[in-house]
Amino acid sequence: MPRLALYTFGVLKSPLTDPAPLTREFRARGRAVYRKVGRHPGYLARAEAVDGSRGTHFDSDWGAWGEFAVPAWYDKGRTAETAALDATLSLWTDPRSAFDAVYTGPHREALNRRGDWFERTGRPSHVIWWVSDGMTPTWRDGVSGLEHLHDHGSAPHAFTFQHPFAPDGTPIRIEGTGPKNDRAR
Repeated sequence: MPRLALYTFGVLKSPLTDPAPLTREFRARGRAVYRKVGRHPGYLARAEAVDGSRGTHFDSDWGAWGEFAVPAWYDKGRTAETAALDATLSLWTDPRSAFDAVYTGPHREALNRRGDWFERTGRPSHVIWWVSDGMTPTWRDGVSGLEHLHDHGSAPHAFTFQHPFAPDGTPIRIEGTGPKNDRAR
C-alpha cells in the first residue's frame, strides 16, 4: 500500500545557533512538536540522523533517507554556526492524518508563530507525494518535489494539502482545505 511522504522546508531569520531567546524558543518548541507528531495517528516515521547526531543537517548521516539536500534557492549557511533552515521529511499513511498533525495541536500553535522565526520567501513550505510501500523517500526527492511545485504547481508527484492527489494520480479533496465552498472529500 502506498505511503505519503511529506517534506517541509523553511529559511530561518537567524542561524539555529543564535543564542537569542526567540531562537532558543523555536528549538524548544520544535522538540515538543516532534514528540507530539510522532504519536499522531497515521504517522509512520521521520528522517533522523543515524547516529543521533545533533550536528548540522548537512554533515549528518541520514541512512536510507539519503544525503541532506536543500532547494537551489537556499542561500544561507551550511555550517553549524551559519545554517538558518528547518527541514523535515516524514512518512504518513494518508493525507488526512498528515494534515491533522500539521494543522492541529502544538504544530498549529507553532505555525501561528512562523512569522517570528521564518523569512517569507514566496516559495512553498511543504510538498507531498506518494511512495511505494517499502520505499524510503530521500531529501533529494523532497527538494525536487518542492522545486517542481514552485515552478509548475501541484501534480500527482508533487502536491500540497490544498491540492492533493490519490496514489493513482486522481485529484482528491481533504475536507477543510481548498476554497471555503468546496468541502467534499
